Amino acid sequence: MSETEPNKKLFWGCFLALICTAFAFISRMFLIGEWEKEFGLTTVQSGELAGMGIWPFAISIIAFSLFIDKIGYKTAMVCSFLGYLVWSVMAVAAFFISDGGNGDPATGYRLLYWGSLILGLSNGTVEAYINPVVATMFSKDKTKWLNILHAGWPGGLVIAGLLTIMLSTMEVDWWIKIAIIIPPAIIFFVMLIGVEFPAQERVASGVSYREMLAEFGFLGAAIAIFLVVLQMFNSFPTAMVEAGVKPFPINEIIFAVIGTVAAIGFGLYTKALGNPLLFFLALIMVPLATTEIGTDGWIEEIMKGIAKNNGFDAGLVLVYTSLIMMVLRFFAGPIVHRISPIGLLIVSSLLAIVGLYWLSFSSGLMVFAAATIYAFGKTFFWPTMLGVAGEQTPKGGALTLNALGGIGMLGVGVIGFPYIGMLQSDKAIEAIETSDEIGQMAPSIIADGKMAALKKGNIYNVIEYDAIDDMKLSKLVMAAGDKKKQMEITAKIGEVKEASTQGALANMCIFPAIMLVGYIGLAVYFASRGGYKVQSLEDGELAESGH
Repeated sequence: MSETEPNKKLFWGCFLALICTAFAFISRMFLIGEWEKEFGLTTVQSGELAGMGIWPFAISIIAFSLFIDKIGYKTAMVCSFLGYLVWSVMAVAAFFISDGGNGDPATGYRLLYWGSLILGLSNGTVEAYINPVVATMFSKDKTKWLNILHAGWPGGLVIAGLLTIMLSTMEVDWWIKIAIIIPPAIIFFVMLIGVEFPAQERVASGVSYREMLAEFGFLGAAIAIFLVVLQMFNSFPTAMVEAGVKPFPINEIIFAVIGTVAAIGFGLYTKALGNPLLFFLALIMVPLATTEIGTDGWIEEIMKGIAKNNGFDAGLVLVYTSLIMMVLRFFAGPIVHRISPIGLLIVSSLLAIVGLYWLSFSSGLMVFAAATIYAFGKTFFWPTMLGVAGEQTPKGGALTLNALGGIGMLGVGVIGFPYIGMLQSDKAIEAIETSDEIGQMAPSIIADGKMAALKKGNIYNVIEYDAIDDMKLSKLVMAAGDKKKQMEITAKIGEVKEASTQGALANMCIFPAIMLVGYIGLAVYFASRGGYKVQSLEDGELAESGH
């Protein structure tokens, strides 16, 4: 497929498939708060459920990239479509089995949890084929066209977000909000099942399979495997053998050994550490994905308090920022050619810092003013990073391009979502402890300036946090007075908790700040090499061209 004769039906089919991944993402994120109540989850557990629909993305996008050139892009497309159907069936079944917590919520939760795994795998499979297909179709202008392709993500967030908000006003059962993914899934399948997919640029240029793996190398494999092992710690923890006794972490040791052997084995097979630039980009993808995907996933829950006080639906913040992203990504080409991809990423990081911090304390219409700055900041992060990887490491083919996205999704699913949940938990506890009104209404809840209803938790046995123990809190509230007073205290605690979560956004500025430092370092690196130049493949060899 030459760049002068792109198959537009193929491109727009890939665009629609990406819209479908956005449907899958936003429908779950808007339901996290409802699921938290129905299944009795803490904010960190809610973050883990949210992450379960995210981190498996990396497994499928990286795994498929290892052999997608052999099985074909169409096979991957069919697998993604079937995954969406299976998720829909499991999630809808979870609703009816749980029956609002009155039936079998434990089984319902398990269906949601493991169905989310299948959904995440399907989303990763979509990106496993759409990114290399579009990069091959437009091999001389990858950053521009990957940005246009990835306008499908915010476009899907806008469409599905508005649909979900509309369904919420109609007070429909939550299974209907899940089922909206089925129509776009059927449409992209019908569009793509009959078209011919091109051979990937790396394959067409004669670069060998081992050369592709060498671009990723030991360092790239080590990052991905480390994040997968962390998730395995959480999904299959060693069971407690006796209350109050910390068991020997046999499962964790087994996963760590398997991961170490896999990373070393990959390095020995490829006989390469990997492309250092790709390794650096992969490190940056973790805070990048948390800044964009992590914030998007939590924003509806975080903004609920301020939205209620100002009379708008919290989900509109995500829909609004997504609309800005969709429009701007169509105009990425001229911007990139004027200031270079790295310059664009530096400016984007600065805007994201300002936008997130402003969002942490804004109210009224200023919420949308701050959201505008944040949206301008996050718009170009993901596709521009993929463009840089594609333009600087073309020998890596589908693996190089997709591994970056996979590591980003692993990072946000394994670390980002639970960490943001922890930040919210910290803010809620702080707000309750400093509330004079709660202290006066129920002195037993706050003793010596500290909440009396807390429990300890940790993320992967590494990051410890305090969480509100709802059972203890409920007992303290019941002991504080009659039913009327209990209702007043409960309402006040809920109000204080909702109002506190917005402040967590200020703490999240650390992620784009880390990215800013990294991009400045990249700018210095490319300047030392005479500026940013696109690397292209000609008969298996690299050739440079100015950007």
